[in-house]
Amino acid sequence: MSAPTVESLLDDLDAERAAVMAIVRPLPRASWTLPTRAEPWTVRDQVAHLGWFDGAFARAISTPEDFTAERDAITDLDGFVGRTLSDVPEVGPAALAYWQDAARAFDRAARACDPTARLPWYGPPMSLRSAITSRIMETWAHGTDIADAVGARLAPTDRLRHVADIAVRARAQGYRVRGMDVPEVPVRVELTGPSGDVWTWDEGRDDGDAVVGDAEEFCLVLVRRRHVDDTSLVVTGDAAREWMVLGQAFAGTPGKDPVRA
Repeated sequence: MSAPTVESLLDDLDAERAAVMAIVRPLPRASWTLPTRAEPWTVRDQVAHLGWFDGAFARAISTPEDFTAERDAITDLDGFVGRTLSDVPEVGPAALAYWQDAARAFDRAARACDPTARLPWYGPPMSLRSAITSRIMETWAHGTDIADAVGARLAPTDRLRHVADIAVRARAQGYRVRGMDVPEVPVRVELTGPSGDVWTWDEGRDDGDAVVGDAEEFCLVLVRRRHVDDTSLVVTGDAAREWMVLGQAFAGTPGKDPVRA
């Protein structure tokens, strides 16, 4: 697959946001306080998280020096993430409006940004395309949490190709955050997307360690929302199995083990 353009990535991000917002918009007030699988976060907390970090990325793009100073003042990143939730309106339409405003700020900043720029973030600097793709992953993952909490379904689309690509490229992440060596054994990945298209990584190999199956299930495993044993994924080889157990597509500290079905 050729590298997507900034414009096409932003279109996909906007479409993913719209799908999640369509679930959130009609919710009665009581639903905003429902617990999600990311305990102790509620539906409102998930929306707040998406809005706050869309806004943070907008600042990282538009005012990188100010953002860097803000970031460097943080001494407890996990505590900081929790404290960001208090900056967002408590429940209902005001929280959704906060996210919508932050999303628009992100889009404006991204469209005005030099596509070759390296952007500061809470981890290593990243490209603009990586920044947008990470927002697609976050929006989909937290949107899935919201949908599950309110008994809805966030329909999978081929936008999951972005999430799967991050997950494959971030194979080392789950090891590094646990202080473990990354295995040298390659793992072939072959996924079937929602449209029926087959996506492959390391497609030149037809033996050895491999993960084969449904793209949505693969992505859910590597954002640590579902245990691999609760999926239909066919996992071949010890290295592939280990990756599916401890892998995580996101940065930060080791993610919690997913709740078993």
